[in-house]
Amino acid sequence: MTVENALAMAKSLLRDRLSAAKTVVDATAGNGHDTLFLAANTPEDAVVWAFDRQQEALAATARRLAAGGLAGKCRLTLACHSAIAAYLAVPVDAAMFNLGYLPGGDHGFTTRAATTVAALGALTGLLAPGGLITVVAYPGHAAGSEENEAVAAFLAALPQADFTVAAWRMLNQKNMPPILYIIGKTGREAK
Repeated sequence: MTVENALAMAKSLLRDRLSAAKTVVDATAGNGHDTLFLAANTPEDAVVWAFDRQQEALAATARRLAAGGLAGKCRLTLACHSAIAAYLAVPVDAAMFNLGYLPGGDHGFTTRAATTVAALGALTGLLAPGGLITVVAYPGHAAGSEENEAVAAFLAALPQADFTVAAWRMLNQKNMPPILYIIGKTGREAK
């Protein structure tokens, strides 16, 4: 395995889990790169849910999926990721968060601590045994730092009997590099 940036590491960790996944979530669709990755690496009958609050993000995601011939397996949802539980009631096999702002968009319009923690609460509740969630957080700007602290606190409080949680980051990079959080649901059935 090659050590890469946080987002590439998230994809490396998810790839094996996706081969048998039925329901996966891109909690932050953005420009569609992660949605396309999820769609391309899941079985043909899998459903990929992609959430974003910005219509321009979903439009970019739709174009990327159409170009890749994968639009049919994706549900693009114009909603904050904190509303995931309103759309999903089935077990989720894998989920990705790539926090921050839309690349090429308004840097003042970012994901927020409260909504991200709410989304993580919903997804940890829906996560199937053996499921995996990755979160790439960007602590290098004020909103990202606050969000990172809230995410870390939420994840640290998850019960060890039900979840394994790890953090991965580059130590020799400048400018507060992203941090990858990895959340795995234990293999036993939820209570």
